[in-house]
Amino acid sequence: MSIELFNRLEQKVTSAVEALELLKMEAEELREENSRLKQEREEWESRLTAVLGKLDELDTSSQS
Repeated sequence: MSIELFNRLEQKVTSAVEALELLKMEAEELREENSRLKQEREEWESRLTAVLGKLDELDTSSQS
């Protein structure tokens, strides 16, 4: 194997490793964002449930 081929192979391996590191960082950022969005959704669901409960109370009291 010539030195030129070896250098090109080394360059490609280095590029692949760098790309993998970037993808790992991006995946971690996306996991964090996903976690934040899940928590936000749960908070909205809780608030909506509370509002719907109040509306049910109003409906029940107005029917009495």
